Order: sequence, then structure tokens, then C-alpha cells
Amino acid sequence: MEKTLEELAVLVEGAVAGDGSVLITDVAPIDEAGAGDISFIADSRHLKLLAGTKASAVIVKEGTILADGLNLLLVKNPQFAFARVVEVLRPPVLPPTGVHPKAEVAEKAILGQDVSVGPFSVIEDGAIIGDRAVIYPGVYIGRDVLIGTDTVLYSGVSVREGSVIGKRVIIHCNSVIGSDGFGYGFEGTKYFKIPQRGIVRVEDDVELGACVTVDRAALGETVIGRGTKIDNLVQVAHNVRIGTDTVIVAQAGIAGSTRVGSYVQLGGQAGLAGHITVGDRVTVGAKSGVTKDIPDGRTVSGFPAIAHTEWLRAQTVFSKLPELKKTLQVMLERIEALEAKSKKD
Repeated sequence: MEKTLEELAVLVEGAVAGDGSVLITDVAPIDEAGAGDISFIADSRHLKLLAGTKASAVIVKEGTILADGLNLLLVKNPQFAFARVVEVLRPPVLPPTGVHPKAEVAEKAILGQDVSVGPFSVIEDGAIIGDRAVIYPGVYIGRDVLIGTDTVLYSGVSVREGSVIGKRVIIHCNSVIGSDGFGYGFEGTKYFKIPQRGIVRVEDDVELGACVTVDRAALGETVIGRGTKIDNLVQVAHNVRIGTDTVIVAQAGIAGSTRVGSYVQLGGQAGLAGHITVGDRVTVGAKSGVTKDIPDGRTVSGFPAIAHTEWLRAQTVFSKLPELKKTLQVMLERIEALEAKSKKD
């Protein structure tokens, strides 16, 4: 695939500064790009890299001054524009449509048009697969599951019975949707299992990384809201509800029945206790433990999570604790000496 810089400018609604007829054949990082490559710079702090790049063109923010001999593509959002260019110059390679002979599709399953089902995949009775969905090898789709149009399930994904997956959803390898929630009670001398009879609903344009687990609700629904992006190795427990366009980073965990708002950012290894509410546009720092409700718009860190600015001040003190302990001990000894002297006088 190849395009002129002017053609790419039309695609991303940008403007060319330099030679619009230069031919672009590939994409590359700014410090590795060569002739025929296009790269991008999203942060003004990295503009110094323009001087040394060998790229044929660079996508930059509007208002950037032209570097001598370098072709620029000026746009409002360089990162967004670059993503669109990558889709054109390196389009995704999807498997051919049709059902592989080694796949097992139940008689009462319904497949839409131009669906691809890879070998060793299993689709149970009552499942409905939308148009142009891609089911890679080794995927399991349980009874009465609904898979939306243009959704992609990579190898090893399991979508358990009754789950609903929206349109344009991407689920990466070995993720499990609809496993039983961790629900147990105690009777006498042993635990008993509380039946998990709800479902999982994953709304449109969600992406789930590898080895993500989303538990079905005990009753009702566990919901992943539209446009939410979840990194690898994240646990979402039963009856959790996550809003729209939220980002959850690797190894985070959300306990049962917690509500997470829209446009939330959860850092890596963050943990949320059960039955709490995290408001919209909240940011939770990496490794933080959230044990109570957080209002809209707050940024928190630490365990238990507190306001990020307070946590930063606490961290500066933490490193000084050994020195402060010694100082305190010296002060105590002096106070005791003064009190002893005062009693003698």
C-alpha cells in the first residue's frame, strides 16, 4: 500500500507543509524512519527529533514551523491522525470468511453474513453471530450468546452462556466472559455456592486485552460500558457496572457490585473494594487500594486511597522516617533529662 502525502492529508483532514507529492509506503518511529516512511510527534517536547529524522514526512500539530527539507503533515491531533494512516498503510489481515471444516457450529446457532469461524472453535445452540464477525481458532461461544457485527474474538476466548457482546468489540486471546462470580456463603462448617444466574453485557466498541476475566452477575448483569478499554490481566467481578470510555490498566481488580463511572482511569494493579461507587472522570493511581466511594473528578493514590496531592506529601515524609525517628529519640532523651533535673532542683 502506498499513498502520496497529499492523499494522506485528505484522509486525516490535515495540511501539507512541503512536498505533497512525496510517496509514502510505510510507517515507523521517528528515530527509526527512513525514506518512504511517515512518522509522528504528538508532544512538543520531542520536536527536537525532527532535526535528525530520515523520514519522508512527519505528522505534527498545527502551527509547527517547517524544518528545512522536511515534509510535514499538520493536523489537530497527531496521534489520532497517525492511527488512521497506519490503518491505510498497514491494513489488518483477517482470516477468510466462512466456517472452517474443523469448527463445530450447532444446528440452532445463527451466523450472519461474511462471518469467519476458525478451526476448533465451538458455537453452541442459540448463539447469534453478527455480520462480519471474526472467530479465531479455538474460541468457545456458549448457548444463547449474542455477538455483534464486526466483532473480533481471538484464539482461546471463551464467551459463556447468555452473554451479550456488542458491535465492533475486540477481545484478545484467552479472555473469559461470563465465568461464575465468586459468590459463597457459610453454613455450619463449610462454604456453599451461591448460584450465579445473571449475564455479562459488553457494549459496543469495547476492547478487552489478553487474559481478562469478566464474571457473570449473580442476578441481573455485569456491564462493560461502550468504548471502555481494558488492558491484559484485569479482573471484573460479578455485578460490576463500568461506564463509557473508561480505561483500566493491567492487573487491576474490581470487586463485586462496584460501580465505576465514565471516563475513569484505573492505574496498573489498582484494586477497588466491593459495593462502592467511583464517580465519573476519576483517576486512580497505580497500586492504589480504593475502599470507599470517590466523588466525580477526583484523583487518588495510595492505600487506602487518598487525594493524590496528599499522597505525594506523605511520600516525601515516608523516606525521611528513619531520620525523623532518630531525631525524635534524641528529643525524648533530652526531655527526660530536663524533667529529671527539674525534679532534683
